[in-house]
Amino acid sequence: MAVFSTFVLAAGQVSPSPAHDVSVSRNLSTFSSIVKELEMNYVDTIRPKEAFGAAIEAFLSTVDPYTEYYSADDRNELTKITTGQYDYGGIGSFIMQRDGSSYISGPMEGAPAAKAGLRSGDKIIRVDSVDTSKMGSSEVSSRLRGLAGTPVVVTVNRPFVADSIITFELVRAKLSDPSVPYWGVVGGNTGYIRLSQFLADSGQSVTEALKSFKGNPEVTQIVLDLRGNGGGLLEQAVDILGNFLPKGTEVLRTRGKDKSLEKVYKTTKTPIYPDIPLAVLIDGGSASSSEITAGALQDLDRAVLIGSRSYGKGLVQSTRPLPFDGMLKVTVAKYYIPSGRLIQALDYSRRNPDGSVARTPDSLTNVYKTAHGREVRDGGGLTPDIQIDWGRVSPILYNLVSDNRIFDFATKYANTHDSIASPWEFEVTDELFEEFKNSLDTSTLQYDKVLDQLLKQLRETAEVEGYLTEEANSAIDALSPLLTNDVNQDLDNKREEISEYLGGEIASRYYYENGRLIQTLKQDKALKTAIETLSDGKKLKEILGK
Repeated sequence: MAVFSTFVLAAGQVSPSPAHDVSVSRNLSTFSSIVKELEMNYVDTIRPKEAFGAAIEAFLSTVDPYTEYYSADDRNELTKITTGQYDYGGIGSFIMQRDGSSYISGPMEGAPAAKAGLRSGDKIIRVDSVDTSKMGSSEVSSRLRGLAGTPVVVTVNRPFVADSIITFELVRAKLSDPSVPYWGVVGGNTGYIRLSQFLADSGQSVTEALKSFKGNPEVTQIVLDLRGNGGGLLEQAVDILGNFLPKGTEVLRTRGKDKSLEKVYKTTKTPIYPDIPLAVLIDGGSASSSEITAGALQDLDRAVLIGSRSYGKGLVQSTRPLPFDGMLKVTVAKYYIPSGRLIQALDYSRRNPDGSVARTPDSLTNVYKTAHGREVRDGGGLTPDIQIDWGRVSPILYNLVSDNRIFDFATKYANTHDSIASPWEFEVTDELFEEFKNSLDTSTLQYDKVLDQLLKQLRETAEVEGYLTEEANSAIDALSPLLTNDVNQDLDNKREEISEYLGGEIASRYYYENGRLIQTLKQDKALKTAIETLSDGKKLKEILGK
């Protein structure tokens, strides 16, 4: 969860105090002396790479979790974070480990794995000439990677088909994660954009989606979905804001160690949609650049925020080159959105005695005003204008997912059905749900049966408190058959949430991650609320204080 800025602050902008300089110099000298003494006198050979890696990690842990060191070997990960592109070539598939073996869990649309015909649920038993049938996912993944354009042969064991051993010849390709995995018109008149991360092409991708909506006269309102978006490039957030705000609107200020070098960010282009009703969906996974985007739109009363409180990250990172091709990602500033508030939830400069950092309590946050005078608060992330209760995942669904029961059923279904309806039309029918239920060995389905636990707790509590008489024990015995969980009944009671996940898993086998996303959108409480709110002009004005 990071905000990256491409600006680099010049070294030596702020001169530390002499006492600080002396302390740093003494500790560096001490550390250097310890290393030399160990190298010369320690009974065994020291391992410098591991030792210095541990020392660097320990030192950085005293600042914040976003300041990180990347060695020359690790810079690929930093490149992926900032650009969404991988420096290596691959087949383009997620790999899962299960029972000591590795499986294809989801080919990426358009990638070599999908084009070749690899499917979710395929067990990877050989890569080139190497037997991988009992190999973990990390090792299998490393063997699948290589230079883009080089060949790789993958042999899999595909369940539920006649010829189960299948060999594929693939050519590795450069891979990238799209920042806008899906956009389209929902509900007849709502332009929906799912923005998953802020990469170098995010502004362009959002603009292209908006321009397509502009050419559709039926689109009268926009929903920007930032849920689960952990952030990325700060400048891309500013660029995206320029689609909805007048040119020259201030959306952000960053302040580093030298307050005189405060940097102001303003929109720089003519907006595509300066007035269209706009909603932004957020949750606890929306952080940094997501919060800049959503927070600026909230502070300027340009959009209604819907969902749950955002993560609360108001820190900006920049990258600095280090010797031997290393790289330091370092926190260089804090950002302030238009109302003047900083939404950072944790103050890493003030730690508890045990080293932990506490979240800023709501009672200690400060009140700020939006453009129309609405009260908003700093610290602890963004509070949405309309809050959504996401509910809790039921124990039975949790176990159906964690035990791969839904995954396995979707694998069988996809390997025995050539096609399904489009994602928007496909649904889990009564017949399909019954087929899923019948596929389960309910005797092996273990989950937290709430009523069983409560009955057990009642009996134990009564005994501790001295009330477990013979009559009370008999009464509990009589009550037990009436309240004991029945697996089939629990499956029926939780059918709606099970069907949503089951439908998404099946749809992903035919339409990849977009198929899964569309299945969830059809039952999405936040999206439904957004469409209804934007369609009600009077309610929207009341929320935005107009």
